[in-house]
Amino acid sequence: MAKTAPALPHPFPFDPTYGFDLPGLLEVSAPPGPPDFAGFWRETYAAVRSVPLEIETRKITSPHSGYDLLEVEFNSLDRVRIGGWITVPHQSSAGGWVVGHGYGGREAAEFNLPSPAGPAIFPCARGFHRSAHAGIPGEAARHVVHGIETRATYVHRGCTADIWAAASVLIELFPAAAANLKYYGASFGGGIGALALPWDRRFHKAFLDIPSFGSHPLRVQLPCVGSGEFVRFHHRHHPGVLNVLAYFDAATAARHIGIPVFVAAALFDPAVPPPGQFAIYNALAGPTELYVRSAAHFDSIYAGPEDREIHALLSEWFTT
Repeated sequence: MAKTAPALPHPFPFDPTYGFDLPGLLEVSAPPGPPDFAGFWRETYAAVRSVPLEIETRKITSPHSGYDLLEVEFNSLDRVRIGGWITVPHQSSAGGWVVGHGYGGREAAEFNLPSPAGPAIFPCARGFHRSAHAGIPGEAARHVVHGIETRATYVHRGCTADIWAAASVLIELFPAAAANLKYYGASFGGGIGALALPWDRRFHKAFLDIPSFGSHPLRVQLPCVGSGEFVRFHHRHHPGVLNVLAYFDAATAARHIGIPVFVAAALFDPAVPPPGQFAIYNALAGPTELYVRSAAHFDSIYAGPEDREIHALLSEWFTT
């Protein structure tokens, strides 16, 4: 396992390793969070589970011969209408997948999940693509600070609830998915997944790839080219926002995750600072697996081989 990031030439005015090697990253701690952190999220979970889903589906042409493909719409928190896709493999085992996306949104379903095969739902987080909403920005720079004035209105609360609602939809349409429900999310989807997992007992295992939103007190100190830079700018003018962000810290949430979680975290990442990624991994309360990426959110020779290796490892890990 590499202990130092590769010496990659880059155009950034800051060091995307932030001066950390692997031993240092493995020592990054998570904020304890507010006393009512768990209560806030349990109340949010109960609120979204009480919303009638009002599911609508349409079968559309699948680009993959081994899958059926559905468009789906359903209600989430505050009855915001969420859209996405469901893939249904022709040869399937018990279980299913809820799949998050990055902060660029999602324009289509995917057909390359690890084994075992099962129906998978690909929701678009509120504001993005098939979940476009007149009152919610559809691009990361504005989305990440939307409603940030209070914990009740911050958009990440709704995005987390969208994951729970998507799980409810998948289980309602495919009851066998409940036998082995898995979460898979990267970057934005990794951080939102970490916020969602502690409170929803229906999930059995999860993969968080280069997860975002770990240790906000640290994130607002670190320059980056991702969504964190817009939060950092907002914080300079509104330092009290950390009181709200404390409820949306993926590392704090990880303290409450007891299911097995596989994390891929990077040593070099200009968009999601590695200390935040490792803060999430280090805080996980249940069984863990770690894959150390050389680099992420950066075009390098390491990306393809590491993606293939992670996919093979996940197929074995999710199957056992």
